[in-house]
Amino acid sequence: MLYLDHAATSPVRPEVLDAMRPYLTGVFGNPSSHHTAGEAAARALDDARARVARVLGMRTGDVVFTAGGTEANNLAVKGITLATLETGKRHLVISPIEHESILESAAYLRRFHGVEVTMLPVDDAGRIAPAALASAIRDDTALISIGHANNEVGTVQDATALASVARTSRVPLHLDAVQSAGWLPLDGLGADAVSIAGHKLGAPKGIGALAVRGRIPLEPVLHGGGQERGRRSGTENVAGAVALATALELAESEREVLAPRVAATTARFISLVLSGIPEAALTGDPANRLPGTASFTFAGTSGESVLLELERRGIISSSGSACAAGSDDPSHVLLACGVPPEVAQTSVRFTFGREALPDDAPERLAELVIDSVHAARG
Repeated sequence: MLYLDHAATSPVRPEVLDAMRPYLTGVFGNPSSHHTAGEAAARALDDARARVARVLGMRTGDVVFTAGGTEANNLAVKGITLATLETGKRHLVISPIEHESILESAAYLRRFHGVEVTMLPVDDAGRIAPAALASAIRDDTALISIGHANNEVGTVQDATALASVARTSRVPLHLDAVQSAGWLPLDGLGADAVSIAGHKLGAPKGIGALAVRGRIPLEPVLHGGGQERGRRSGTENVAGAVALATALELAESEREVLAPRVAATTARFISLVLSGIPEAALTGDPANRLPGTASFTFAGTSGESVLLELERRGIISSSGSACAAGSDDPSHVLLACGVPPEVAQTSVRFTFGREALPDDAPERLAELVIDSVHAARG
């Protein structure tokens, strides 16, 4: 089997397992406990926090460890918006192609707190124009929350330009960097808050982080013992935090060499699929996209049928976001990009990981995809 669904999750790296193992066995104390075992765990947690902050270009105290990307996004969108309600700021700006954790957090704020939500327009590649963002910002805007790179089609936003607009308007910008972390530079983008998730980077599922600058008010979403400086209660996952820091550092150290290599493999694969299947269409930005993401629609097929044929041939891929698994509805991302519903139902996403592939991998993979699409059409 060849696993091409790294946007959904990635395998745990051996180096990460080695780094976290001591904190699952010998150094297992609660970092809030004031004894030797607890203090050892607290030191490991502080070190992991500093390492994550360094890669993100934030201060150590800005990093809040969470249970994953979904919680980090919830904390950013709800926490920053709720913290400003008393000042009269009741307006949130997002886009229609965001991850479900952003969309559902916005819907919650609208239903239960009367927050107005503006959906930024996107073009057919899923791009957000800085001018559109500037037009959407109001005096009562509390937060702008944008996905740095889309989890389905791989489009990368011009985060620096969007951050410049936000900064000029003095509105905090949150970037969902769950997909882009490890593939794109995150330091220096100008965001006020950044979300990441460990299991996209080679750490286990169940650990993530929100880095939010200290000057940004943040209302906690989880209440209890006041851990994480009162911003996220609950006993911290020390082993997970160590794993996240290790995986993020490894990915960052490899990024400048690995990302171009994966991008070249993906580009060759895309070219071969498009030339071999006349009805195929690439979704997302053809140029500004994540290095390892190739998402297509195959008109005249069913995406699920193509996936079954691919798996019979040893390729694991997906029809879109894993967080929408089980849904029969067409992708909200593709619909927002103007893809007709019946075509959106035919989408298939291939996402490459960090493992080395043979030089002829794009040719072999494209041949199997072409065979699978033909078989799905009967």
